[in-house]
Amino acid sequence: MKLSYKVLVALFSTLALTSCMEVLDKTDLSSTSGTLIFKDSTLTQLNLDYIYDQNLPVPIGSLGPEPTGLSGLSDESYADSKLLQGSLLINEIGDFGTKLDATNNYGKIRVINMFLSDVNAGTLPQFTKNKLRAQAQFFRAWRYFDLVRLYGGVPLVLSPLAAVGVEAKQLAFLPRNTTAECFAQIVSDLDSAMASVPGRWSASTDWGRITKGAAAALKGRVLLYAASPQFNPTDDQTKWQTAYTANKQAYDLLTANGFGLHASFDQLWFQEVNNPEAVFITGYNTATGDQTKKNNGYDNSTRPSYTGTGGGSNQPSWEMVKAFPMLDGKKAGESTKYTYSDQLFFKNRDPRFDKTIAYNGATWPLNGNTAYKVWTYFVGGKTIESKASNTGFYTRKAINPTVGAGDAQYSGTDWIEIRFAEVMLNLAESAVGINQLDEAYTQLKAIRKRAGIEAGTDGLYGLKANMTRAELFDAILYERQIEFAFEGKRFWDLRRWKLIEKTLNGKRRTGVTINLKTTGVPADFATTRDNVSLDKAYTDYFTIAFKQLDTKYDIAWKPEYYFFAIPQTAIDNNPKLIQNNTWGGAFDPLK
Repeated sequence: MKLSYKVLVALFSTLALTSCMEVLDKTDLSSTSGTLIFKDSTLTQLNLDYIYDQNLPVPIGSLGPEPTGLSGLSDESYADSKLLQGSLLINEIGDFGTKLDATNNYGKIRVINMFLSDVNAGTLPQFTKNKLRAQAQFFRAWRYFDLVRLYGGVPLVLSPLAAVGVEAKQLAFLPRNTTAECFAQIVSDLDSAMASVPGRWSASTDWGRITKGAAAALKGRVLLYAASPQFNPTDDQTKWQTAYTANKQAYDLLTANGFGLHASFDQLWFQEVNNPEAVFITGYNTATGDQTKKNNGYDNSTRPSYTGTGGGSNQPSWEMVKAFPMLDGKKAGESTKYTYSDQLFFKNRDPRFDKTIAYNGATWPLNGNTAYKVWTYFVGGKTIESKASNTGFYTRKAINPTVGAGDAQYSGTDWIEIRFAEVMLNLAESAVGINQLDEAYTQLKAIRKRAGIEAGTDGLYGLKANMTRAELFDAILYERQIEFAFEGKRFWDLRRWKLIEKTLNGKRRTGVTINLKTTGVPADFATTRDNVSLDKAYTDYFTIAFKQLDTKYDIAWKPEYYFFAIPQTAIDNNPKLIQNNTWGGAFDPLK
């Protein structure tokens, strides 16, 4: 949605003076009623656009005290993290609302609740009210989902609370609702949103607004979490059935409205209006002026620093590199058709490998140069880059190859938070939950077919035949790891499946250093390397050394991190809040 959100406040002020001039002339300006604004459709829309701006997700996302994106909190990449050190303190996942702040979850919920209340009291036609309120309810569900997956049940605030006064303070001392009550409210808001927004907006200027399918897809994701081991340790089948029903509804709604897999796994990021795979997006623009700038910083921060102004972040670990299957869909080392070796790690891999991972010698179109090759090797212990990749690799997903180095900081590439591929894999996972295993195979095969994996003589695209329920759950999580690499999904998947200890604990993530041999290398290699076959270069001229990225500690995620502590500062402010039972309190986040 190419709206210049940054100017909404300024526009609001101007339009308010223009649209409501006659009324304001006769009104006490120190206490102007919201009803004066919410009888004007233009001003109301501006307020809603402000809610979009405040609540749309950012690329990859972050968590609590961590300075880097979520990829560094899993086996995708590396970040020095208190979570993975096992040294997290009680106040450090603090987006609960420990102070008056419009940018934390409850600050954003307050703005949404005010909008819902004022629109309802306004004089716009009921149909218009319903459509506006529905979009705001989607974002209230989004905010509460964020809180619940962090902490479990939280206080449900569904109307604006008074802001000042002793009585108002007492009324704001709300207890935590149960986790089940929170999930029910989230679902209720999303059902309301589905009822009143269109399946597809007709005007291109409305690209990115919430649709029925987006609300249904978020509902499916929410209920998949509710059915996952984090929230469902007893494997309650009714929760899986509820998740399946929701995800089937999302799949059917989106399909009926023209959504589906994009033809290209890598180019799907660069089509905007009418992109069939883009279900829930954050819109960006390429403007450079201060007042209209809403640029996507992911591109510039991820591309190599030596190509221009890039930051070289989100660097894939060796574990992520090796995770990709071979071209026949079998894991590296398990394929009987394609032999795997660490020295030639790039050969015969799932086509998503080359579209996600940039490695030494890879052809990676950048800055408009379709023949550009990225080199990350060392000579005599010194990097040939101005600043070496810490892992030996870069992420190339969603990096626009046509954008020049100087313009990357102004990238307008939209971020897709929910792709149709996720809806398919959410449906597959929930189908496995209720033992509809064939449906899971159908979705997995479609994802792998689009990726370009070979079908094989059995038409299973490398999937094992006749998998059990447990094996299919593992296969789906593995597919998600590959399909959604560097999209901010891996950490949450491992956490909701309570697999972080099994995946990471006691281990250290790995990077590589690729060294140019000291003998047998042509003297002019630095100028002729682009013309040398990669097989020959890696076989004759390079050696690969492995290094630990976690140099200070073995990873030691703690079980209590599956539900973070309510910050003590919040409990000090509100005596009715009870701490989670895994952090010394009596609140059970599983109820």
